[in-house]
Amino acid sequence: MADPRFRGVIPPVVVPLTKDRELDVASFERSINRMIDAGVHGLFFLGSSGEVAFLNDDQRYQVLEEAVRIVDHRVPVLAGVIDMETERVIKQVERTQTFDVDALVCTAPFYALGGPKENERHFRVIREHAELPLFAYDLPVCVHTKLDPTMLVRLGRDGVLAGVKDSSGDDVQFRWLMLENEDAGHPLSLLTGHEVVVDGAYLGGADGSVPGLANIAPELYVKMWDAYQTKDWDTVKECQDLLARLMFMTRHVQATVGFGAGVGAFKTALWQLGVFETNAMREPVQPLVGDDVVQIVRTLKRCGFLDVTVAPRI
Repeated sequence: MADPRFRGVIPPVVVPLTKDRELDVASFERSINRMIDAGVHGLFFLGSSGEVAFLNDDQRYQVLEEAVRIVDHRVPVLAGVIDMETERVIKQVERTQTFDVDALVCTAPFYALGGPKENERHFRVIREHAELPLFAYDLPVCVHTKLDPTMLVRLGRDGVLAGVKDSSGDDVQFRWLMLENEDAGHPLSLLTGHEVVVDGAYLGGADGSVPGLANIAPELYVKMWDAYQTKDWDTVKECQDLLARLMFMTRHVQATVGFGAGVGAFKTALWQLGVFETNAMREPVQPLVGDDVVQIVRTLKRCGFLDVTVAPRI
């Protein structure tokens, strides 16, 4: 059976920066405490929402060191060990395990793309070096490989994987993964990375969610999880509908795409809410400005997260 520690709402933590693009430790602490106080069940650091692809090793481990200190065992900590190929991931695993984290998360290899045989071997080799539970991160938009549900369940049944963070956006494949996992005795903890169809994942039996939007609205995601536990589907739908509307902040960004529009909108919202001091991004991504900031503020107000009388921070 899946490890019961890894269920519920586990936000992928967005990392605040100063205007000089250094880690803003005070804002980081404020944001982490805000999510824990809201009742989240874990936190995932060094994922795509944490801009891991833009960090050198020193920056990665500064984030992780501060994260572990701030969390202080209040919730489980999942840490990304994401890198291009197996040997580099092993090095990340070995160093990350010197920190007080609870689980490791890695993608398929990228740049030099392999097939199903190589992807399965990748996870099995990493398992040989991992003392902690290992999660597969299904993120084809970034690594250009979709992980096969049957392979994932086989790796779960063999004790290689403890779970899957599914950010594929492929709800059909995720539903098949949930069914195959159940047929195998539920060896994997299955977490959806969706923001806007978490209700559908819960209806299918998901073990939790890892939504970037939970950095902004942690209480609402926790409320939805609690309603799911009691099968209060009306409340689940009510929460999800409001969160889907809140996610509009990423849809109307004009200045950029990708991380700049998604994580950039999250950082801008947290800045406007007073959680972050800036909305700075890692190079070469630029922070959102002007009309993009205004529309994000408009969305926050429309969804009840910001008083209508508050002027945008510029």
